[in-house]
Amino acid sequence: MTHTVWAADPKVKSHQPPRTTPPPLLFLGATYGGGSHLLVGIMAALRPLVKPKIVKKRTKKFIRHQSDRYVKIKRNWRKPRGIDNRVRRRFKGQILMPSIGYGSNKKTKHMLPSGFRKFLVHNVKELEVLLMCNKSYCAEIAHNVSSKNRKAIVERAAQLAIRVTNPSARLRSEENE
Repeated sequence: MTHTVWAADPKVKSHQPPRTTPPPLLFLGATYGGGSHLLVGIMAALRPLVKPKIVKKRTKKFIRHQSDRYVKIKRNWRKPRGIDNRVRRRFKGQILMPSIGYGSNKKTKHMLPSGFRKFLVHNVKELEVLLMCNKSYCAEIAHNVSSKNRKAIVERAAQLAIRVTNPSARLRSEENE
């Protein structure tokens, strides 16, 4: 990468001629003073501002020691605490224990494959919070919201150009009504 020289300095050798104007600013697609009315009706086409590659260090679930041997021991992870336990002592060939090293990248943690992060919404008023950050967060309607309020939330989300992860949940088709 070559360095940009702002002033004509005879001591500094550069591959590029000196610039008289600052470099152009990167436009990230933010609209100021409204402009969201242009995006009405394109819920499926909403794209995140940035979509980094999500790398999972481990996709397999951590299973409990000896859960494959006994039915009474469930697969859900429990830390082994025995004084002679070979899993706790990390012997070679034993099942692996969860540790902080398996954690996700901070930039992609809790990120959906679409590039958005979820925000739980219970009513239309909570949807207004996502107005300024609709390029990085999407709404998810909570499980205990009625079908009438779900319909209102989905309509308002379309007006605000906010992506909804579960827009068709608990909605009947028109011919049944």
